[in-house]
Amino acid sequence: MVLVIFTSSMSTHQIKQFIRKELVTEWRQRYAINGIVLHVLASVLIVYLAAKILNNPAWNAIYWLIMVFVSIQSISKSFIAESKGKNLYYHQLILPQNLLFAKFCYHAFLNSLIAGVCLFFYAILMGNPITFMSYYLMATLLGCVGFAATFTLLSAIASKAGNSNMLMPVLSLPVIIPLLLILIKACKRAMDGTDPAQIGKDLLVLLVFNGLLIGLAHLLFPSLWKE
Repeated sequence: MVLVIFTSSMSTHQIKQFIRKELVTEWRQRYAINGIVLHVLASVLIVYLAAKILNNPAWNAIYWLIMVFVSIQSISKSFIAESKGKNLYYHQLILPQNLLFAKFCYHAFLNSLIAGVCLFFYAILMGNPITFMSYYLMATLLGCVGFAATFTLLSAIASKAGNSNMLMPVLSLPVIIPLLLILIKACKRAMDGTDPAQIGKDLLVLLVFNGLLIGLAHLLFPSLWKE
């Protein structure tokens, strides 16, 4: 019993320390996060200049189109940017499940922050047609978690192959489509003010889907990390 508690506390300590390392690294390389924010603002501005008025389906679709490509840009460097020597060092320092979970938590937080910034400026320039903002924000949060789980694992897979920067988008788009379809439907219902019970079902489906993605990543990553 004591051993289980000790192991659990060590795992939590490893995860916390690695998340802290990711935050410190991101702060030292602020040009990366600044570039992502600039990408978001430029995308929103282009949409505003091209079409100042959008109907609800187009408003929702363009928002998530921006978020998909920004998420790929921000998360793809998760494993691809790491050198082989650094990965070998991590292999000796931290359990593979803890490494994956730490990167997932960090990217889920970063992705949620970017989504909030994007939604804020998008609503200012393009208007705010959302009826149930709370449901829309919950769906957005679940979508960001799903993106983080999917793209973090795919980044690890792509890092093991040649031309990883080209492989990441190719792997990402087919895999993310099922999550994106559920997400767009849930957000569309929140925009239109559909029965909250229907929106709740969509949010539950998103939650279950994210759980499956995280579970699959947890099972596959240790074998991938040994390569």
